[in-house]
Amino acid sequence: MSERVAGKVALITGGASGFGRQSALRLRQEGAQVVVTDIDAEGCAGTLELIGGNGLHLALDVTSEAQWREVVARTVETYGRLDILVNSAGVAVQNDNVEELADADWQFVMDVNLTGTFLGCREVFPAMERAGGGSIVNLSSILGLVGSSGALAYCASKGGVRILTKSVAVHGAEDGRNVRCNAICPGYMQTPMVEAFLRRDDDPEGLRAEIESRHPMGRMGDADDIAYLVVYLGSDESKFVTGSEITVDGGYTAL
Repeated sequence: MSERVAGKVALITGGASGFGRQSALRLRQEGAQVVVTDIDAEGCAGTLELIGGNGLHLALDVTSEAQWREVVARTVETYGRLDILVNSAGVAVQNDNVEELADADWQFVMDVNLTGTFLGCREVFPAMERAGGGSIVNLSSILGLVGSSGALAYCASKGGVRILTKSVAVHGAEDGRNVRCNAICPGYMQTPMVEAFLRRDDDPEGLRAEIESRHPMGRMGDADDIAYLVVYLGSDESKFVTGSEITVDGGYTAL
């Protein structure tokens, strides 16, 4: 275990799998105490086991203001402070285009991806200020930077996360608050969400090859490509980095 985030306490949403799980693992390996949260309590327990059982796992529906307050209070009660928030929880739906998307699916994606991120940012602010500052890391997407005809709500929600991040960053920099906020915009990564998307296609391997070909590096990334950046943004190495959107996409948006 190294010391990059030693002494810090990190709260991770969407911690049952994907970016959230890997971020919890890398943050713990770099010295942080971690609180793993997800609506999937069993998956959270699995993540905690993966990181050696040293941490806390709590059920959290990110769309619930009351649950956010309970989780933040429990974190501070257990560890005495809160320094890092990783807003990793996210969802996608089928038929996500302007002609077919159902009202309920639009609202579901917005509630989880955008409102959930907003609630997290708001609810951790007092605890971070009491700790002398903190770092919020929001997961946006390359589909918050460019459009996709089959991801209307997803694009809109992740674009919203990007701009929300900048507003939170400006507020957190004012009046000595010292709360930083940055967004990560991943490309297509080998995560459970992407794998589920591929399996729904009539030709999963053909779609995988087509998606990989969109990246100049000729492949998809993996959760560690995001987790190591989360560690950097949570550490004091990034003490002058706030309001940024950092793209990790193998060159996808450089074309």
